[in-house]
Amino acid sequence: MDADYAIRAQSLSRIYRSGGTEVVVFKSLSLKVRQGERLAIIGESGAGKSTLLHLLGGLDRPTSGSIFFDDQDIGGLRDRELSNFRNHTVGFVWQNPSLLPEFTALENVMMPLLIRGVPRDKAAARASDLLTEVGLAARARHLSGELSGGEQQRIALARALVGLPKVLLADEPTGNLDFRTGENIMNLLSQLHTSHKLTSVFVTHNLSFANRCDRVLELRKGYLSAPAEDWQAAGVVSAWQAVPGEDLEDATRLDGGTYV
Repeated sequence: MDADYAIRAQSLSRIYRSGGTEVVVFKSLSLKVRQGERLAIIGESGAGKSTLLHLLGGLDRPTSGSIFFDDQDIGGLRDRELSNFRNHTVGFVWQNPSLLPEFTALENVMMPLLIRGVPRDKAAARASDLLTEVGLAARARHLSGELSGGEQQRIALARALVGLPKVLLADEPTGNLDFRTGENIMNLLSQLHTSHKLTSVFVTHNLSFANRCDRVLELRKGYLSAPAEDWQAAGVVSAWQAVPGEDLEDATRLDGGTYV
């Protein structure tokens, strides 16, 4: 076990088959994410960023390869065990908050704990604390349709963290928001990452958001690497050198080290 890493993905492949056709999203992709790190993954639409995030979170299984959280290989878990792992270890945030419309903000945040079997009063107390943390205590009794887009995303953040996960995975968390609201969500994500002692992996097209992270990687043609020149010209800051399929040496961190 390598205690420095929260996530280790080794030689991941994801291949979809449709009839007699194979669609290769990526092959032999490896990634390491340090404990407490904020990693941004960028890339063109269709590059496989969301697929990678689904694999890391145990929402999909790789065609081949292994994914470790600490020393646990989640590929060896049965479906029920994998569901329990997700509920306890990983918080998810999506571009669309996907709140349940028939429930209040408080009830939406409570849901992961209720699924876990936590008594309703304890789940409500914990959810209330998270709503206060994201600045929405006054909106606890409102239905999702009565909330703005930014408020709905804050509810989704509270829901993701109510179960005290170690890892936060976010797919375009500011993608549906205007600039100012997106900035507020980015600031909140930074605060929550620190206060909850998270390891965070973000998929994003927001270059300002990416540059606030500890590290930026681009998924291109099935490989993770330093952002290519067109991304750097667009404003992505990076000093990583990449060899497809091999480790990336991070030359910008004070403590140095091999991260991917």
